[in-house]
Amino acid sequence: MSKNNSINLKDRDSFSHSWSFILSCVGSAVGMGNIWLFPYRVGQFGGFAFLLPYIICVLLLGLTGTIGEMSFGRYMKSGPLGAFDKALKTRNKKGGWIIGLIPVIGSLAIAIGYSVVVAWILKFTIGAIMGAFNNETFLAVEYFNEISGQFGSLGWHIIVLIATFIIMNIGISSGIEKVNLILMPAFFVIFVILAIRVYFIPGSSIGYQFLFKPDWSALLNGQTWLYALGQSFFSLSLAGSGTVVYGSYLKDDENIVKSAKIISLFDTIAATLAALVVLPSVFAFGLKPTSGPPLLFITMPEVFKMMPFGRIFAIFFFLAVLFAGITSLVNLFESSIEALEDRFNFSRTKAVVFIAIIAFSVGIMIENVNILSLWMDIVSIYIIPLGALLAAIMFFWVCGDKIAKKAINKGYNGKFTNLIVYMGKYLFCGLTIFVYIIGIILGGIG
Repeated sequence: MSKNNSINLKDRDSFSHSWSFILSCVGSAVGMGNIWLFPYRVGQFGGFAFLLPYIICVLLLGLTGTIGEMSFGRYMKSGPLGAFDKALKTRNKKGGWIIGLIPVIGSLAIAIGYSVVVAWILKFTIGAIMGAFNNETFLAVEYFNEISGQFGSLGWHIIVLIATFIIMNIGISSGIEKVNLILMPAFFVIFVILAIRVYFIPGSSIGYQFLFKPDWSALLNGQTWLYALGQSFFSLSLAGSGTVVYGSYLKDDENIVKSAKIISLFDTIAATLAALVVLPSVFAFGLKPTSGPPLLFITMPEVFKMMPFGRIFAIFFFLAVLFAGITSLVNLFESSIEALEDRFNFSRTKAVVFIAIIAFSVGIMIENVNILSLWMDIVSIYIIPLGALLAAIMFFWVCGDKIAKKAINKGYNGKFTNLIVYMGKYLFCGLTIFVYIIGIILGGIG
């Protein structure tokens, strides 16, 4: 190990407590997939019956992948560049950091695109506060088209990036950790309040039937299992980047297996809460359930427009979504910032400024040519699953069983370590290859 790397390990920032780490990982996982896609998938594939294959996929794929990425980062005390490099060195090979660029670039690219979406969320949050949705002449389609057009969200985009990079420049324990300790509990509290309010809206029962009435025949439909697999994979932010980095900031005595279970549980709870808020309220006002941006930026504002005290609940809703967006954004950008610090010995501030310049420049280009949808599809279909696969191969195959077990067993009693490693090597890697190939064929499954 070089002198510089020794310095980096000694001075490396870390999470001060296991719950800080867990909430930060939950913050990275809870995002738009939970809010604008999960409710639609539940209704599309058998209602409550969809939860069965989803939970199975979380346990078999998501939990194993999360444990693997966290353990990999912590054992190597580095993000993807350093971890991949050290993994290959266990086989007397060089150049692992070059392979590690794939998940880092993927994370940075998706963060740049995601920042535009968070800018839309900020605009809608301010709009809710100002009462825009309660204006009789308000049309959500026009409001959204205005901001999603060429340079339509530039000012909001800049505000989001500035706020995000200020948080990140403060550091891990003083910045990222504290933000997640506030925003993630707030997210869950707000969504619980909203779910209770929606229950008392006349007509919401139709939404509950749509959501919870199980159509067990859907389990015989291969698409149900396919999209449950995709939902579980992308919902837990498995990309060989952010979770590896957060793991590298974790202390050796923390139980990663326990943390991964809690993260998976809270991510599932977040998705379920989103479904409990979105679908009953949509059906109560006679609107059609959909997925993606139309649900969040067109359907829900129309719901709040018709709902008694809709302005208050619109503020709550978009604040919660904004919290989820910011915490995810912080995690996505952290991979590239950590890479500059670890590999190229940048100071924290220098790394943040460098990535901020890239994010501003490329983000403005995306807004100028209006290619956000194409950009996000390319990154999420071709790069993100590949990054997750490469990280799993590096940890479970290149490092080998001995190192993988040792890494997982730190802070853990080792009761299921052999099973976790076996599942990581064969089930997770195999299913990730399947997710990658079928995602390319179908144009995405998550």
